[in-house]
Amino acid sequence: MASENIIEEKKQGQALITEQKGSNSKLLYIESFGCQMNLNDSEIVASILAEEGFNTTPHLEDADLVLVNTCSIREKAEQTIRKRLQKYNRVKRINPNMKIGVLGCMAERLKTKFLEEEKMIDLVVGPDAYRDLPNLVKEVENGKDAINVILSKEETYGDVSPVRLNSNGVSAFVSITRGCDNMCTFCVVPFTRGRERSRDPQSIIKEAQDLWDKGYKEITLLGQNVDSYLWYGGGLKKDLKNASEIAQTTAIDFANLLEMTATILPKMRIRFATSNPQDMSVDVLYSMARYDNICKYIHLPVQTGSTRMLGRMNRQHTREEYIELIDKIHEILPDCAISQDMIVGFCGETEDDHKDTLSLMEYVKYDFGFMFAYSERPGTPAAKRMEDDVPLEIKKRRLSEIINLQQKHGLYRMQKFVGKTVEILIEGNSKKSDAQWMGRNSQNAVAVFPKGNEKIGDLVMVKIEDCTSATLIGTRV
Repeated sequence: MASENIIEEKKQGQALITEQKGSNSKLLYIESFGCQMNLNDSEIVASILAEEGFNTTPHLEDADLVLVNTCSIREKAEQTIRKRLQKYNRVKRINPNMKIGVLGCMAERLKTKFLEEEKMIDLVVGPDAYRDLPNLVKEVENGKDAINVILSKEETYGDVSPVRLNSNGVSAFVSITRGCDNMCTFCVVPFTRGRERSRDPQSIIKEAQDLWDKGYKEITLLGQNVDSYLWYGGGLKKDLKNASEIAQTTAIDFANLLEMTATILPKMRIRFATSNPQDMSVDVLYSMARYDNICKYIHLPVQTGSTRMLGRMNRQHTREEYIELIDKIHEILPDCAISQDMIVGFCGETEDDHKDTLSLMEYVKYDFGFMFAYSERPGTPAAKRMEDDVPLEIKKRRLSEIINLQQKHGLYRMQKFVGKTVEILIEGNSKKSDAQWMGRNSQNAVAVFPKGNEKIGDLVMVKIEDCTSATLIGTRV
């Protein structure tokens, strides 16, 4: 994603035991940090290794192979992962046959330095090299360090059926693109995940159909930038020279893919993430409006409300163009929820730039937000050419102001549902009470309500009676 800021720098959960394969005897413990793409990649890895005799386990101490799928989007994420590696190695002292590997963006960024600096690691594998895992594991078992971080122009893992880890059996991720061509100056993703390429639409539909057949009720189409999805037979999108050349192909863009999926699976809820303002077309909005099963929710990262700062970030849109897109969304999809990513304290940000961000938030009144202070990432254009010159205390103060404003707007948006009856997809028990269900509506708002005879995966109509800034509270109609 131009921003991979649907990120939680906390542990995203340990792998659950997957369906046992008859002859499988080795145990894999895999842990994921970062965005949904990393979670989906871990499911791909589990599938590839299942063919090599590995079942997943939730118990670290039992594992023959321990893998951590890493995030490099911010320094704090990398610090968290290093702490996890220390924990793994404390366990390895008890189980010396255990092998430890690092996957994902951090592996791609640090490459051989990981093996040199972190003597606790046996295996380093980048995001495009997961098919090579069986060979690399064999090298490790033969006493060698193993590494493959080569980026691909073709790999989409379109033929790999992911093992669903930590699944609630209701919702699942389906990747549609890999890599990113948008060179935002703050972002490490183009360097860790490579050039942008799209997945064969038929393989996407096949995976979605398989999920429906297995009882799943909702999918999220994933990509660093889903709006750039373009299938014309494979390869890099930007290998096509111009618009006329694209027009001569039987190309399928993101709006087409949405309609195909919604038509073929009319009862499957469909979400997508993440969008880039410069690439989102009006056709996507009209597709969303035409199909009730496409959820009315758009994650639309902006990063800053200042046109000057957008230029420094190499975001290919202005504040005014972003506002125009917001207005178009509300015109075509009046009930659509919108969420944001914001970075505070980027290189050269002034108090006036910060005020522009606050005023943009006041204009949009986002339903949800993901907000972070800027941290310099080695290798990015910003790290090479710009000074990280906003003092930490100012970053913290600006971040606090943005978070407080988002909480105010979040409550404002949630209050709009009070008194209304909304459709909720039940995902599981409420975190606070086993006597209540938890689910989400089309706009991605979490709702809780007392249990009846419903079951997980049911769509139910719920009358909203109250709310907090984060949760709708209601009763079934």
